[in-house]
Amino acid sequence: MSDFFGSIWWLIVALGVLITFHEFGHYWVARRCGVKVLRFSVGFGKPLWMHRDRRGTEWAIAAIPLGGYVRMLDEREGEVAPEELDQAFTRKTVWQRIAIVAAGPIANFILCIFLFWAMFVIGRPDYAPVVGRVEAAAEASGLRSGDTLLKIGDRETPTWTEAYGALLVAAIDRAPALPIQVRDARGNATERRLDLSRIPAEVPLTDLRKYLGLTPRHGLVPTVIGTVEPGTPGAGVLRVGDRILEIDGGQVRSWQDIAPLTARLGDRVGSTGGDGEIVVERDGRRLALRIAPKRFLDKSERPTPGKAAPWRLGVTAADTSAPPKDAVLRYGPIEAVPAALRETRFQANELFEMFARAFKGRIEVKNAVSGPIGIARAANVYAKNGVAWFLSLLAALSLSLAILNLLPIPVLDGGHLLYYFIELVKGSPLSERAMIAGQYAGVAVLLSLMGLAFYNDLQGLLQ
Repeated sequence: MSDFFGSIWWLIVALGVLITFHEFGHYWVARRCGVKVLRFSVGFGKPLWMHRDRRGTEWAIAAIPLGGYVRMLDEREGEVAPEELDQAFTRKTVWQRIAIVAAGPIANFILCIFLFWAMFVIGRPDYAPVVGRVEAAAEASGLRSGDTLLKIGDRETPTWTEAYGALLVAAIDRAPALPIQVRDARGNATERRLDLSRIPAEVPLTDLRKYLGLTPRHGLVPTVIGTVEPGTPGAGVLRVGDRILEIDGGQVRSWQDIAPLTARLGDRVGSTGGDGEIVVERDGRRLALRIAPKRFLDKSERPTPGKAAPWRLGVTAADTSAPPKDAVLRYGPIEAVPAALRETRFQANELFEMFARAFKGRIEVKNAVSGPIGIARAANVYAKNGVAWFLSLLAALSLSLAILNLLPIPVLDGGHLLYYFIELVKGSPLSERAMIAGQYAGVAVLLSLMGLAFYNDLQGLLQ
């Protein structure tokens, strides 16, 4: 399945699950409160399938799978027969109406907890949180290659996903002394302090990784040569299959070490026209060879005014694919219950804090708001990684849907709840004029958010 069709398919699956549970929450509580439900629809537009049950409720799947709704008997939407007035939504007490409206987001909260529980029980394949290479802030903190990250701040890090997420949040906040509990390569437990306060304020979210200076063990590329380009310094000196061990006396542990060591060698001998030494392993033998780097651009690169081309050898790695995952985030069915509750609480807190960071300007709004295109692309990626990964995405989306629906914006569930709480305070419903004005304002805010989400999605595609 191509990425395009895969993204569409998994978007439909994700929205179908989340919306069905959300609307079922409204439906279930409405029925318990004695309200007649006229239609339960997953999707908008013309129904593709419909069934009417014995209570008169129409169950429908509509053509546009980007939402859904539950339509109840309501005097505001048309005349209601006298014998059915007691089943109308508008005739119910304000507390019953609050319960019906709040049931949708509550259903999504419950679904989120269940999905996290299922993810923990199934087990999510991941990488161990083992450090592969350190530089910049990570090196200054005392972190070393081979360290296992056990806890970052208050966040336990059983896998690299949790570790990197905690590090990224700390980098966004420019944490001055982030405590990191580690187990070093010898098995000794210790604590490091990572200073991220010196990261310039203008550094975008996408560039924070290099300021952290931390490469995981699974991110290290082996130093075996895959190709040697003709006409480059490596031609006639290096061969496919050589394992690079040293460059000009500097040890090469991964392919990421080659560029800085080559640059150092080029800066040292380039102006004099000399050469340096490169040590490789070839056919089980250790060979010391003479080589002189040259400045040139790759075919895909364009020259940057005022910036010289990098020093290069003209070789590429044999294998840049990710290694097999070496860790699994898994709990037993009983242990998974508190773990799911903790994860839900953590994710909810991070969602609120992320919006606060966007409001304060710590991150760009494009990194905080995403639309259906972004969700579709993420759903496709997560689905490719397995059932547990897809469940984790569904859980996060369900939580987001619950929280966003509780925002006090007319049109959303939170807006309706705001009306009902005002009714409780003043002792009577808001005037129809005030409610209509609120609906128009809510539609304007909602359309603005949707426009921003689509704009961010399109920007992501173009980039």
